[in-house]
Amino acid sequence: MIPSDLRAAQKAEEDLIREVARQGYSEAAIFAIKLAVEEALNNAIRHGNAGDPNRKVSFSYHVRPDRAAITVSDEGHGFDPDDLPDPTADENLEKPCGRGIMLIRAYMDEVRFNPRGNQVHMIKHNR
Repeated sequence: MIPSDLRAAQKAEEDLIREVARQGYSEAAIFAIKLAVEEALNNAIRHGNAGDPNRKVSFSYHVRPDRAAITVSDEGHGFDPDDLPDPTADENLEKPCGRGIMLIRAYMDEVRFNPRGNQVHMIKHNR
């Protein structure tokens, strides 16, 4: 568990990145993991926990030489990830919502949300 604080999230992310680098992941895979985890943690803190310092973010990972599995959960009400506006549609280009989820889906090999929508599980394969 980490506090709903961007500095704490950055420290947790750095620990994960050190581990995937130690396990021999490619620069492209490291970049993908870093971007997706940063988006997931930011979303959990800013949207899920609404920046409430009394709420926590659960951040866990398991890194093997062939794949990294990462889970981020917040204490918020959740959301429907399939009900986000398309951030690439002309009418949404100026709106900030939906871009983080789009990037997570683009950069990770597997992405699953729990039914409540307050937890994301991501997997990146090391190829």
